[in-house]
Amino acid sequence: MKLGIIISQTNPETNWNVFRLANFAIKQGDEVKIFLLGEGVEYEAGHLERFNIQEQIAEFLKSENAHILACGTCLKLRNKEESNTCPMSSMKDLYELVQGSDKILTF
Repeated sequence: MKLGIIISQTNPETNWNVFRLANFAIKQGDEVKIFLLGEGVEYEAGHLERFNIQEQIAEFLKSENAHILACGTCLKLRNKEESNTCPMSSMKDLYELVQGSDKILTF
């Protein structure tokens, strides 16, 4: 299955669970693409010791079937630079993610 996930908020517990689900799906043989939109481009700022999102992200990015994309406009509005865990992307990429996914989840 091709799973598309859109993250548009920074709640640490929610985003930790999103990546836990994404990692589980990868282990089931699925392809997972995560698109960061709006506040979602700041998803890493919500890291808490209790919800170790960095650990989940690192595990996610080990797979060839895992992809993270981030809204370039949303990054620019926040004066943020792109990174390996928040790579600049576009609405075209979001559209293609939606069009090419079997299932879409939003958080």
